[in-house]
Amino acid sequence: MSSSSDPTTFFFIGLSLSSSWGNGHATTFRSLLKALSQRGNKCVFFEYDAPWYRTNRDMPDPKFAELVLYSDTEELKQRVAGRSKETEVMILGSYVHDGIAIGDWLTKSFASWKSLFYYDIDTPVTLKALEGGSCEYLSPELVPRFDAYLSFSGGIALERLQEKFGAQNAVAFHCSADPDLYYPEPKEKHLSLGYLGTYSRDRQPPLERLLIEPARRLPSERFQVVGPQYPADIQWPENVERSDHLPPHLHREFYNSQRFTLNVTRADMVELGHSPSVRLFEAAACGVPVISDRWEGIGDYFEPGREILLADSSDQVIEYLQEFSEADRVELGERARKRFLAEHAPEKRAEQLENLAASNAVKG
Repeated sequence: MSSSSDPTTFFFIGLSLSSSWGNGHATTFRSLLKALSQRGNKCVFFEYDAPWYRTNRDMPDPKFAELVLYSDTEELKQRVAGRSKETEVMILGSYVHDGIAIGDWLTKSFASWKSLFYYDIDTPVTLKALEGGSCEYLSPELVPRFDAYLSFSGGIALERLQEKFGAQNAVAFHCSADPDLYYPEPKEKHLSLGYLGTYSRDRQPPLERLLIEPARRLPSERFQVVGPQYPADIQWPENVERSDHLPPHLHREFYNSQRFTLNVTRADMVELGHSPSVRLFEAAACGVPVISDRWEGIGDYFEPGREILLADSSDQVIEYLQEFSEADRVELGERARKRFLAEHAPEKRAEQLENLAASNAVKG
């Protein structure tokens, strides 16, 4: 593992590092901070001690970062101010409790920091909320006050952040997956197709089209849908297994039990494009071929037909499940894994963040 030539102290204020319960932020932060630490940097993570995470902590003592829990915004201010001389790069994340007040305080109080970044792991949701005047964790006035805006989404999202909201430097900063946790395993592929995702009304029609209908038409095949909040009135075929929750430490086993895995994208992300979910990277790291719905920019991350399969209809999914030879299936998954390791591994994200901090420090 290579290390950064000029180690940096990164302070994060984020939704959660200690608990992956009901959020995708924790796994994203974990892979990034672990990679930063392995490259020689120091990471400190400040997390609001929310009751719903307090009782569902699956990483209460991370080995790659210092975790600091705080009970309210005033306590956070005291803790950060007391350590301000340590801080070289401060990063405020999206969906943070009382995020607007915290952002306002950060941008007014610490001009001595080398860099102050905003990390939006929810860019499609954030943009819609900012445009509608309903964002609870970020205000339009705050956006230009950060040295850089790290965005979950690339493409047109970056233009909107800069042109409409005045972001100084909007940068595509995608999520990743920890290759120490996600990798191929020689397991029996007892599922033809699986899907991991919380229920959402806008994702249900493509899920019906790309998994539930194929399951009805292929009664001898096995399928599985994992995720909470699905309405009780959904008519699941008998060959579709259902689970409400799967802890992160079991995700690798789940992916490796599938011949193919399904990716279905939220409507906001489809509209923006260039918004690869963490599930794409998790599956690719496991070498499991992904069947995905279509959205602008997907080919920038994985090449359709060679590293990922795109489907618009039930017929296309059924064709993939029935016509792909085992050798071709394995080869596609291997190509996706190689692409992930070469371009989307956590070390690549850590290196990008280091370079961004270094260039901003020189500019400043």
